[in-house]
Amino acid sequence: MMYHEIMIRYGELSLKGKNRNVFIRKLRDNIRRIMKDLPTVKVKSEHDRMYLFAEEGQEIEEALKRLSDVFGIQSFSPAVRCKADLDTIKETAERILSVMETEGKTFKVEVRRADKTFPLKTIELQQELGGHLLPLFPDLVVKMKNPEIRLLVDIREDGAYLSTKTIQGAGGLPAGSNGHALLMLSGGIDSPVAGYLMMKRGLKLDVIHFHSPPFTSEQSKQKVVELAERLSAFGSKIRMHTIHFTEIQQAIQDTVPSALTMTTTRRLMMKIADRVREEIGAKAIVTGESLGQVASQTLDSLSAINEVTSTPVLRPLIAMDKLDIISIAEKIGTYETSIRPFEDCCTIFTPANPATKPKTDKVIYYEGKADFGGMIEKAIAEREITELPLKKEEDPFSDLL
Repeated sequence: MMYHEIMIRYGELSLKGKNRNVFIRKLRDNIRRIMKDLPTVKVKSEHDRMYLFAEEGQEIEEALKRLSDVFGIQSFSPAVRCKADLDTIKETAERILSVMETEGKTFKVEVRRADKTFPLKTIELQQELGGHLLPLFPDLVVKMKNPEIRLLVDIREDGAYLSTKTIQGAGGLPAGSNGHALLMLSGGIDSPVAGYLMMKRGLKLDVIHFHSPPFTSEQSKQKVVELAERLSAFGSKIRMHTIHFTEIQQAIQDTVPSALTMTTTRRLMMKIADRVREEIGAKAIVTGESLGQVASQTLDSLSAINEVTSTPVLRPLIAMDKLDIISIAEKIGTYETSIRPFEDCCTIFTPANPATKPKTDKVIYYEGKADFGGMIEKAIAEREITELPLKKEEDPFSDLL
């Protein structure tokens, strides 16, 4: 059956009080943004539901795929809208079931009566529909708990919405409804997962990436662009700030003892990230660090790195097992990109025996032997900024096909 409407149910934002409408507007704007290239799609928000309409059935199919990634949605259903009178609802329900495989399937009618002026009560309408449909589809077996076919009927002021399919949404809060942060995005597995988890809590993200040509390739940079673009599919545009880090990284190698180079590298990255964060008006920095996973993520190392900033540093993976992180990466579609074998600037100069318990005062002493301040200012001023998702180039010959 060809659907032209999708009924969207809110997730956690349904619990919001006086600020509820702010969250609903943000969700609506996010959905409109990711559907921008589907010309007939329209979005209408209401207090307890949102509706997406399209004139083209193919656009509804594409919208169904994209909605699965949008934070703030509990679930959604492709629906058929009809006039809210008993005969029309019966006819529409019959038409829906007629194109479905019903032989031996379990079945249930569920009614939600948001419009209380509808003449039949919920139980009465359920009985009317069941009594009408079961003789027409005698292979159906009524089952009240976990039926294979659940006919959902939502009675509203503008009509009745009928559907048989409920698709689970991403949950969480709409991206951008809970503030703005800067994600330190490498090409690895962890940081995209950290970004995903913070977007799910309503954060809008910019991302910052450190690139060290010729030690890191354009392929490694492109990998990060793809990861950031994937994150943008969860409902919010993303700006990527690429910092050219070669000069700073070479100065670290020349100035700081080998065992402390990783600590200093992370400290200077954090200093740069904090400056960019301040410039763009973000309130926090997000990292993919997990306690004890590598030498730079021991408690002593994190303490030494944090010393350079008073900005909140959000570490959503801090207590997570690596296998759990990989599982999320696979689920959200970043894992295969992350494992491409291109080096990032955190791994190319990794010392053989990095310090796991660096002394902050010792690190500061060695950093004072080079003019990192000037190099940091230059790197920030010369950074590249990329808007994601990237605009798709139109095929000039598409109209001729």
